[in-house]
Amino acid sequence: MIKFLDLKKINEPYEVAFQDKLKAVLASGWYILGKELQEFETNFANYCDVNYCVGVGNGLDALTLIFKGYIQLGKLQKGDEVIVPANTYIASILAIFQADLVPVLVEPKLESYNIDPSLIQDKITSNTKAILAVHLYGQLAEMDRIHEIARQNNLIVVQDAAQAHGCENKFQNLLTPPSGGRGAGAYSFYPGKNLGALGDGGAVTTNDLELAKTIQSLRNYGSEIKYHNEFIGVNSRLDELQAAFLNLKLPNLDTDNEKRRAIAKRYLTEIKNDKIILPFWDFSSNHVFHLFVIRTNNRGDLQNYLAANNIETMIHYPIAPHQQKAFESWNNLSFPITEKIHREVLSLPISPVMAIDEVNLVIAILNKY
Repeated sequence: MIKFLDLKKINEPYEVAFQDKLKAVLASGWYILGKELQEFETNFANYCDVNYCVGVGNGLDALTLIFKGYIQLGKLQKGDEVIVPANTYIASILAIFQADLVPVLVEPKLESYNIDPSLIQDKITSNTKAILAVHLYGQLAEMDRIHEIARQNNLIVVQDAAQAHGCENKFQNLLTPPSGGRGAGAYSFYPGKNLGALGDGGAVTTNDLELAKTIQSLRNYGSEIKYHNEFIGVNSRLDELQAAFLNLKLPNLDTDNEKRRAIAKRYLTEIKNDKIILPFWDFSSNHVFHLFVIRTNNRGDLQNYLAANNIETMIHYPIAPHQQKAFESWNNLSFPITEKIHREVLSLPISPVMAIDEVNLVIAILNKY
């Protein structure tokens, strides 16, 4: 069986180092907001080429705390509208709701699965105050165009980079808006991510010192000094052990991403089947292939065929957000492109530990379909 993602195999090379770190953290007697987290925050900020990183409990909290931070700073108000892609994972939308803001759904481009900048302007109203750009499946959204729209309309740009660790383009760092812009990015370190912990974890990255300091307090009960609570905060902290594990894996992230890209290149150039629609990629560094997502008109049949040939696949995601029971008030809305994507997508195995013969087999089996 070719596993969709073999986490045991991914983490095996770190086993001895993980155990050594566990012993060191245990011996320190300090398990929350200590030197391991401080070291990771410094390392990840440097990796992302930004000034500040704040480790939090998970990716959803990272997004939510960005919005709550902007509210606390008076740059957003409860009830403000936030533009968000209609086909994103539900966490992007939950973060907006949890900050008492209003999501405004915009269709994606069918080729890239990312938000279509040409459709954003028509959705902007006097209540629109932010755009949440999602780098879905690991591909950078069209940030130059999004930042330009934000500048023209005085909007904050927040980036959901939960699937896009290490993603950038040749013009600008993923989280550095053009001069005069402002914004922040949210990362998830869920075990299956390109940079994955051994449990939940997340981080906020930004060049905004005021926002970083606010989120540092918000993640810790709204307290910067113990027992002195400046804000109504939450408990969402990246713990010492997960930070220590992430510190061990971070130096290999670029190499792992290159291995993913190498597999993606083979899939894109060697899969030749008219029944399968391959994803768009310009072969630049704007994609880290957290997922390799194809489309087909008969997904169930293709998935069953691959399973019969011992190839495990997954669907990201089977139900569009506006069709979820949780958002019943949206159930009568129509987003044809989003609905087509959710109806047709299928994710193939891709990871830095896939063997060459496994890649060969996936390609051969798909070409016979």
